[in-house]
Amino acid sequence: MMRIATSLRLLPSLLTLAWRNLWRNHRRTLVMLSAIALGVWAMIFMTAMMRGMIDQMVQNGLATLPGHAQIHHPDFVRDPSVVNRFAEPGGELLAALEQPPVTAWAARLRVPAVVASEYASRGVTLLGVDPAAEAALGSLPGELVAGRALQGPADAGVVLGESLAQRLETAVGRRVVLMSQDPDNDVADRGARVVGIYRGRLEGDEERFAYTGRDSLQALLGVEGEVTEAAMNGPDYRRVVAWLPDIRRAAGASLSVQPWQTLNPFLASMLGLQDGYALVFMLVVFLVLSFGLVNTLVMAVFERTRELGLIQALGMRPGLILLLILMESLWLLLLGLALGNALALATLWPLRDGLDLSAVAAGLEMMAMGTTLYPLLELSDMAMASAVVVGLGLLASLLPAWRASRLAPVVALARD
Repeated sequence: MMRIATSLRLLPSLLTLAWRNLWRNHRRTLVMLSAIALGVWAMIFMTAMMRGMIDQMVQNGLATLPGHAQIHHPDFVRDPSVVNRFAEPGGELLAALEQPPVTAWAARLRVPAVVASEYASRGVTLLGVDPAAEAALGSLPGELVAGRALQGPADAGVVLGESLAQRLETAVGRRVVLMSQDPDNDVADRGARVVGIYRGRLEGDEERFAYTGRDSLQALLGVEGEVTEAAMNGPDYRRVVAWLPDIRRAAGASLSVQPWQTLNPFLASMLGLQDGYALVFMLVVFLVLSFGLVNTLVMAVFERTRELGLIQALGMRPGLILLLILMESLWLLLLGLALGNALALATLWPLRDGLDLSAVAAGLEMMAMGTTLYPLLELSDMAMASAVVVGLGLLASLLPAWRASRLAPVVALARD
């Protein structure tokens, strides 16, 4: 206890001495500071860019239809047909969907169908939607290249994807036939006029999804007042589990309420992979930096062998010498962290409005990304980078610090 109290009392003096020792060879210190600062910058900058890319992939994936969570008949995911439907939300469930933390919701009829023109036919997922609710949810097609959008749930027109329209050799104003199965497994069909053609985030979406009014599709299938799916959004797609239990209680045991992580495990795995990638990347970068740090401290100890032997001979305990070398390392790491964080913020700030990547748009589309990348800087990443640098830096410094504390004063003083 006495030694600990003495060490604490000497701590300010050791910090001052460590700072002065650090700048005795300022060129070597500046080189190492530059290396640490660049390493920290690389950790934070690259992690922010990767997080921005993953975040955009997830956001685009959720906007394609899932939302942050969905309500279904328990058998709908296994058998997505109109047989597995439920009544449009009402009562307690409607009240839960209309209040925070739910920010938007939409009930839709989603069924497998066939769209046929006079030249060809294609299998699609036909969506009967309420355009106003879907727009609030952010799940309507982002860009119309011809015609108009659906004007309400009773709109009997159909909006097709650009690729699907080309394959069907149809256009705005022409008629197509919509065919699907009703709850009795009989074919239900009707003619519909193509009122709009959209360009999807992915070309595959254009061929997969066709949109019509929810009421008109309900009338076609004979399921007025019933839907197959209700999607909802909350304030943050990463924290759905915080508010989902309230929706489950309101929905009751007869309905299945699932978060997007369950509905789209690929996107969930991408988000989980990002955290692991960030940590591994930081460890690899600092592993390279640690060799330079250890080399710097070993050289500092070697050059000061006589000095360290002298202060031991004058009465400084080996434990205090070890602490002194670790403090020199700590000063070096903290300065490098401060410079690296400042450099990362300075380079990310000009990119806050996005980085134009339209030159590689085709490749980005395959990854469900847009042509603009928005870096996403999180405090947790900066904190993790700081913990990695300081923790592993001090760990790497233990060897030269231990060697300095084990010097024999007589041998050290006898060296030239």
